[in-house]
Amino acid sequence: MIKLTQFVLATSIIALFSLPLFAKERAMSPAAVIENSTNDEWRSLDLENTVILSLKTGDVVIALNPQLAPNHVANFKKLVREGFYNGLNIYRFVEGFVAQGGDISEKKQPKTGSKTVNAEFTKETKNPIAIQLVDVNDGYADKTGFLNGFAVAQNVTGTETWQTHCTGNFAMARSNSINSGGTEFYVILGNHRYLDLNITSFGRVVTGMEHIQRLARKPETTIEDVNFNPIVNFAVASDLADSPAHDIEVMKTQSASFKQYIESRRNRPEPWFQHQANYIDVCSLSVPMRSKKSLKG
Repeated sequence: MIKLTQFVLATSIIALFSLPLFAKERAMSPAAVIENSTNDEWRSLDLENTVILSLKTGDVVIALNPQLAPNHVANFKKLVREGFYNGLNIYRFVEGFVAQGGDISEKKQPKTGSKTVNAEFTKETKNPIAIQLVDVNDGYADKTGFLNGFAVAQNVTGTETWQTHCTGNFAMARSNSINSGGTEFYVILGNHRYLDLNITSFGRVVTGMEHIQRLARKPETTIEDVNFNPIVNFAVASDLADSPAHDIEVMKTQSASFKQYIESRRNRPEPWFQHQANYIDVCSLSVPMRSKKSLKG
């Protein structure tokens, strides 16, 4: 006679093997994570801390980072608002490295802004800054993650935080003196993490990298010629009645969906992928964004 416990065990095993082979729910793809996110997991850009760089081919929307580099952000907005960059240009383009602009002559004097700003390579805090963690397996820092839309790195305790040199990073160029930067900005064109902690990063390109990439590589005359990659206009978004920045929403990087988005990129679940690396570099993650106008449509 089969004992009751044996019968229950046997029927349980039969039930288990009678389930469909794909009963386990497959993880969502990055696109599905974005599609299934809720509206409260998105936010508009902070227009007071967003600048619009207008080039011949279109506008570049740049979000500034006052939490990690408040002095650079404040000074840069003064320079933009006083028209310091009017008549200047993107005078340096190094393929795969940087597009750098400002006053190559170094003769132009700001009216309200400062010529130099003390370095803000890292933000040191008494208490740790909470970030949306990406990984603790990083060659340049104890951990990496996101803070208010910016890719960042930290020390092990989270009391030192800095922005990482991922593609689109917006930073202030300097000479050998660490406090010599103040007016000459650059956009990084690749992932160059070795620059981290050596220069002040204070923003990121949100949209418009295609216009940076369409800049001329070599001047027809000299790099002092302001007709080479001219800056058509530079403005703080909040000073404009309308701009591309007004139409953009970005996913909140502290949201549950963005955390899920990180995991969906760490191990891609789509059928095409035959190998899962169980790793994602912070520079391989772009913050999802969407158009407000498309939501209304």
